[in-house]
Amino acid sequence: MPATAPAPDPRDLAHQSPAAIAEMFGRVAPRYDFLNHALCGGSDVYWRWRLARVVAAQRPARVLDLATGSGDVLLALARHHAASETMVGADFCLPMLREALAKSAPRLVAADALRLPFPDASFDAITIAFGLRNFADRAAGLREMRRVLRPGGRAHVLEFSHPVAPLAPIYFGYLRWVMPRYAQFFTKERGAYEYLADSIRAFPRQPELAEMMRGAGFSTARWTNLTFGIVALHVAEV
Repeated sequence: MPATAPAPDPRDLAHQSPAAIAEMFGRVAPRYDFLNHALCGGSDVYWRWRLARVVAAQRPARVLDLATGSGDVLLALARHHAASETMVGADFCLPMLREALAKSAPRLVAADALRLPFPDASFDAITIAFGLRNFADRAAGLREMRRVLRPGGRAHVLEFSHPVAPLAPIYFGYLRWVMPRYAQFFTKERGAYEYLADSIRAFPRQPELAEMMRGAGFSTARWTNLTFGIVALHVAEV
């Protein structure tokens, strides 16, 4: 009988197919929200609140939330009345979309962020929270965001980043050694959280991501550090 192929190491999923990443998130979907809150001490609620405030201040008519996952960003945007016409959440992981649906998140679409099913210039604002790291091709994903934004529209990327120098060794040590061990008490998918740590460390620093956004066709790109740079909110304008 042929040998069974070993399961892929979740830490390598960023270099594999989008289907492998979707499968990983599908496995953690039932415990995703709980672990998000537990592993960052509830700071994720504050980070999404800051994102929603910035988007609402733009007063967009149509908003697209990419990698919408369990729908928490969509719900935060709804609480801030961030869109005057419509909000859409898109994700390619069906189990995560089912979690969002259970929360009565607004309009949901199963879609790959690298091949969005929307015409050019469809939205005034795009949000993505903690999802850009997982794109198989980040530059292509940014170009696709640029394509579906109207002139003057803005992309808002909330992502784990690189904290200030004195904090960095402690932070990355926590991510690599403490967080996966803590997560395994609540989920069998410890490898997914090892992948999370490695993907954060490998993610471009704030100035590099801003340059990547400008290279994707945005006219301007700036960022604001949150929680000493553990998270950064990038805003790029068409």
